[in-house]
Amino acid sequence: MTGFESRRWFHRRGSLARPGWESVVDATTPGWAHTGLRVAELSDGDEVVCEEPGIERVVVPLSGAFTVVHTEEGRMSETHLTGRASVFDGPTDVLYLSAAAGARITGRGRVAVAESPTTDLRPTRHIPASEVPIELRGAGSSSRQVHNFGTPQALDAARLIVCEVITPAQNWSSYPPHKHDEHVPGAESRLEEIYYFESAPVAGSPASPDAAFGLFSAYSSPAGDIEIDAQVHSGDIALVPYGYHGPAAAAPGYDLYYLNVMAGPDPDRSWLISDDPGHAWVRDTWERTPVDPRLPYGDTTEGPRR
Repeated sequence: MTGFESRRWFHRRGSLARPGWESVVDATTPGWAHTGLRVAELSDGDEVVCEEPGIERVVVPLSGAFTVVHTEEGRMSETHLTGRASVFDGPTDVLYLSAAAGARITGRGRVAVAESPTTDLRPTRHIPASEVPIELRGAGSSSRQVHNFGTPQALDAARLIVCEVITPAQNWSSYPPHKHDEHVPGAESRLEEIYYFESAPVAGSPASPDAAFGLFSAYSSPAGDIEIDAQVHSGDIALVPYGYHGPAAAAPGYDLYYLNVMAGPDPDRSWLISDDPGHAWVRDTWERTPVDPRLPYGDTTEGPRR
């Protein structure tokens, strides 16, 4: 695996910048076709625009609150997203935008826009934080918290599958390593996947937020060659077109967050995975192990974040 191949699929914060956006992944990204992501940090008076037709979107406040003015079939609407203080302060409300809608986003904080090209129109929908399904997945040191606001069970979308994962310090997620790069009806689906990362010191820590980090790995499968073994910081992005991926590990003292954006060419919108056979046995141990008692995050006992 060459250094070029590693750089092709892993991008440091700001390395995918475009005017108004800190990072952009879209169809112009080499080797990429089915998913997209835009990330911006806005101050008062700033505005970012998503008006290209034929793309469904989910607007996700990472920190702060935003107003989305969206236009569809000549009708203009305005949706206020209450947002949250940080990605570690529980779920946020989100806005799903039909592929027929264009949008202008204003506010203060960090915002992500998950995207997928489609001609299939589904209704625009605001999902309040109170309606976001919260899943505690795994057990013990593999415990993590998943906010399933954009999964097939929670959102009527055309192609997009979007969720976010919070991994407490010293825990592993995206584990066992798994893949979704073959179309095997009822067993595995083909999905590109984007990981957008943030990391922060545990609540009450004296550490600098700039020091926070985690680790992420991806490796080859019969579908293609890929190798990512990276220390990840807030704003970094990993692209997984194929191959096994995981673990995403939160370093001691630092919690890890990632936003997952998935879509693919299969006719069904489903997340079906195959574990790496060498590590699949780990799932069986979860039945005998309790979930990490630090979860769920977002409870008032967790304390404030900086």
